[in-house]
Amino acid sequence: MLSNAQSKYIRSLSQQKYRKQYNVFTAEGDKIVREWLASAAPLQMIVATKDWADANRALIANHPEAELCIVSEQDLERVSTLQAPNKALLVAARPDEPAELPAGGWCIALEHLQDPGNMGTIIRIADWFGIAHIIASPGSADYYNPKVVQAAMGGHLRVKLHTTELEQYLAATELPVLAATINGKSIYETTNPGQGIILIGNESKGLSPALLKYATHTVTIPKKGGAESLNAAVSAGILAAFFAGR
Repeated sequence: MLSNAQSKYIRSLSQQKYRKQYNVFTAEGDKIVREWLASAAPLQMIVATKDWADANRALIANHPEAELCIVSEQDLERVSTLQAPNKALLVAARPDEPAELPAGGWCIALEHLQDPGNMGTIIRIADWFGIAHIIASPGSADYYNPKVVQAAMGGHLRVKLHTTELEQYLAATELPVLAATINGKSIYETTNPGQGIILIGNESKGLSPALLKYATHTVTIPKKGGAESLNAAVSAGILAAFFAGR
């Protein structure tokens, strides 16, 4: 059973200011929680129904540092951010940001990406294609927003997440920069550089001129239908498959 103080604490983590203050975040759902329990990532709390905890005792035993709270489905619903709460929730320690930005291989850079669902999906895309790094500009969706964590489906455990001023990074890097723009060169006519930065802009505004000037390649996904544009995460997935997945 959760105390009132514990319930209030977990609910507060739906807000970014408290995630930063306590340096933790929440993850929910059977698959996601089991994946975290199977990892070495430090955990603070495991909140689960009795049936779920009994079925996953071996995984829970991997984390003696975490406080285990057995709750009813109603108690779990009160602290959940999901519309349909699952059987388990955990409070995990927020990892330190990697000290060094990527200087080789593939990475995805995001300018003012706002939608948490897009952010989480792009983390999942990077995880799928073995892209080790994502770099977001300040003001982008918080990597540890519950909706981001949900959409990433465990990608936080394997993808290194950075926040930095992109103009400074792009000015200093020697990696090719592939900027996604509506008026770029077709990806089918673009030579694959073998490594580089896939640069994705804001959902409504696209990439700013300040970043476009660092593009070594401006690329587009040619359309055949009538859609005006592609979702940012969809674009990131196609570009990742075409360049990093080959």
